[in-house]
This record gives sequence, structure tokens and C-alpha cells, in this order.
Amino acid sequence: MPSSPLHRQHRPASANATCDASHILLSRELPYAEWSHTLALFAPFSSQPWSMLLDSADSEHVNSRYDILLRQPCTVLCGRVADFAGNDPFTQLQQILASFPQYQGSHQLPFCGGAAGYFGYDAGRLIEHIAPAHRARTTAVAAAPTHADDKPQAAADDLSMPDIALGFYQHALIIDHQMRRCYVLAPQGELDDASIDAFWRPQSRQGEADFYLSSSWQSNMNKAQYMQKIQQIHDHLDAGDCYQINLAQRFAAPYQGDEWVAYKALRQANKAPFSAFIKLAEGSVISVSPERFLQTDASGKVQTKPIKGTSPRHPDPEQDAKARDALLQSPKDQAENLMIVDLLRNDLSRVCLPGSVKVPELFAIESFAAVHHLVSTIEGQLATPTDSVALLKAAFPGGSITGAPKVSAMQIIESLEPHRRSVYCGSIGYINQNGSSDTNIAIRTLVATKQHMYCWAGGGIVTDSEAESEYQETFDKVKQILPVLADLNSNIVPLPGSTMPSTSGSQRYD
Repeated sequence: MPSSPLHRQHRPASANATCDASHILLSRELPYAEWSHTLALFAPFSSQPWSMLLDSADSEHVNSRYDILLRQPCTVLCGRVADFAGNDPFTQLQQILASFPQYQGSHQLPFCGGAAGYFGYDAGRLIEHIAPAHRARTTAVAAAPTHADDKPQAAADDLSMPDIALGFYQHALIIDHQMRRCYVLAPQGELDDASIDAFWRPQSRQGEADFYLSSSWQSNMNKAQYMQKIQQIHDHLDAGDCYQINLAQRFAAPYQGDEWVAYKALRQANKAPFSAFIKLAEGSVISVSPERFLQTDASGKVQTKPIKGTSPRHPDPEQDAKARDALLQSPKDQAENLMIVDLLRNDLSRVCLPGSVKVPELFAIESFAAVHHLVSTIEGQLATPTDSVALLKAAFPGGSITGAPKVSAMQIIESLEPHRRSVYCGSIGYINQNGSSDTNIAIRTLVATKQHMYCWAGGGIVTDSEAESEYQETFDKVKQILPVLADLNSNIVPLPGSTMPSTSGSQRYD
């Protein structure tokens, strides 16, 4: 394994657990009726660092099937961008997976031993140079764009969460809700009843504390500032710097209590197929993402499903159907989606076999608790399944949350958003030692650190975007997040100049 301060040997409570390549990982089926209660099973470990739940969230979505419970990694790869100077984390990830114990069990499992965790959005700085872009000037002459000479302001790096946090796990509990079957993954010799119960059913359980916000949510931009930034994006579009830019605002609120309680409330409200809860020493990550980034199977088949195009849900079924149909037929949203499809086709083609990248589904509607989304599907074929790490690096971060062209879009984002994105718009999921993988785009994703909760929402801006509706869209996307957490405490004290967004999604940060 590589020697790096970032590749830290983690000594779990189980004294036998090491990432010894000579070990063999096996599986055993468990009774579904006894082992299918995901939240109850994970609760005892929810406060332990490096406990992770990759969660289908009891959803009826086509991509909802497995819940994967993970704890006590045998080693971790973790750090901030600055920590990785001279140490490519993707190379380290590949090296650790190559020396990881092999799975030789008889069951076909989605996770069969390997890495799980996240690459935060800002890990993209390890792939591309992301300097803030100089501001484009408004010009009536398209052939003569100009840019400001003053030094652009970079996004502030104010959160202490790792930019990359990967644990390497040889123990997992996997619940297949579609087939109603459960499996445990463990090293050979640890699949007897006593070992399984000791690892997954501890005798002592820590009680959960309440969760509440101690003040209301506050954005890092007011409405006027957000609208002004959209105008600046239009100037960049007119100057030919980009075709599409994703602009996000960040909401923050102080809180007290247990982040696991917050996750359970958001899980119930959103039922998102790519949900996750990750506990680290520095804080917690809560994701209720509806979007898949990259899935690869053991044969090297690749799928990505970018979301681009959003319409709010309506309680009235007739109005809701009209909103869904309008999104499906929207030329603006189709154009926005197609830009990202083309970007991802290019990203996949950098690693996939020539001619293998296809688009089997374009502009499909998928509906979630708060919004309808326009979703396309792109597929490809890797030469070997272990190319999945190279694929992740080639496609990261996902184009649906940057814009196109990607590097130019990220540089403009760097100059417009007041703060770095941290885990938001990165990717959460797993990569097995055999190369198969599944990851999300970390939208609808919150970070809890130092008794503050952070939540982001954004959208893609193109030439015909209307600022008022784009601003409103950010609130539509979090109307099943911000009010849900606020409602866990009815006595919250409003911060000066801000009001809690209503469940209708209407903006309240004038």
C-alpha cells in the first residue's frame, strides 16, 4: 500500500480486521424478516466515526433496491485538497483496491468489499486548475467581448470537512428490498452467528438525542445578489466563455442534537433513491440525492443518469400532471439537458471503448417528493472493470452540476459563489475491489460540522434562463429539506433579516 499521511491505517474495534490481501471475503444470507429494518440496525452505530449508510430510502423509484450498512473500515483515505499535494488520490485508491481482500462468496452482492465514502466537489481541484474567472463585461457587440482586469475573488474555504473521505470496508450488511433478501459480508471465519451478532447487534446502544435548529436558515446571498450573479452569468454566456453555468446558494443554520435524527426526518420526507448518511470525526454528511453519477458492473458496463430540468410538484393531481408535461415539452429544459448529455458522452468516451457510448433514453421524466426532473441515460463499456477509477477521475465532478464546458464553468462558479461547495455536488458511493461501483451526484446534500448545518441549492443557467424563475427553482429543490428540519423544533429564533422558507418553496430571503 502507498505510504502517505493521507492513507491512514485505521484500527477498528474488531482486533481481527486488517486489509490483508491474503484474507478471503465471503457472504452469508440472513433472514429478511429479522434483518431488513435498516434504520433500527444502523442506529447503534450512527454516532461512530466511519459508519456509513448507503440508502435506497424505502423508495419506489426504479433505482431503489439496496441498503448497504458499513462500519469499522480497516483503513481510510482521507484529507483536504492541500493535503494531497504530490499524492494523486485516484492512484492511491486504485493501489489500495488492488491489494484489498478478494470476494469469493457465492452471492451476487452490490458491495463485495472495497471503498465507500465521498469525493467532495472541491476534490476537482486535484484534477483541474480552478482559478476564479475574470468577470465578463456586458457588451452589445457579440464579436467584441471584454473582461474585467481586476483580480477576481475566489470562493471562501470556510468548512473543515475532508474533501475526500473513503473508508475501505470488508464488513457490510446488505438489504435487498426488491428481492426481500439480506446478506452479510465478512472475512472468512467471521460468518458464524456469534460473530455476526457481536458486530451488527451490540448489547449496549447509545440513545438518540433530539435534533433542532437554534435559529432559522440564512442564505449566503440575498435575492438581489443572486439575480446580479445571474446577470454576470449571462455576460459570460454572451462573451462565449460557456454554454451553461450552474449557480448555487448556500443556506446555514446553527443546530443542537443528533444529526441521525435529522437524516431520518429528511429520508422520510424525500425517499430519494441515492440517499446516504456518513459520520466522520469532523462532522456528518446527509444526502437525499435523486441523481446517479456513475454505475459500473463487474463486466465493465457503465451507466450515468444526469438530471437537468426541474419543475415543482403540485398537490392537485391535475396541476401536477400539467407541470410534468410542460417540463417534458420545454425546449429550454431539453436544450439544457442535452448540453450535459453531450458533456458526459465526452467524459465517458475518454475511458470507455471506442463506439460504445450510447444514449438509450433522452429526456425522461422522473418524479420525486418536491419536484419533477428531466433525466437522460448514457451508457458505455470499459475495457476492464477496474477502469472504473479512471472513469471516475475522467468524469469528476459530474457535468450536471457544473455546466459546459466543465473547466470554464467551474472557474466562473469559483468567482461567483461566496463559499466553496464542500461535499455538495461531489459524489457519494462505493467502488468494489473488482471495479464495480455505484455513486450519486451529491445534490440535496447537507453537511453538519461544528454545530452548524449547511445546505445548498442551485440550477443551470443558459442564455434563455429567466432570473426570477431560476431563483425560485433553488427553493423548489429544498422545500422538502429546509422546512422539514425547521419543523423538528417549533420554537426557533429567527435570524435578523431572514424568514424560514415555506413548504410551498416560495423564497423568503429578500
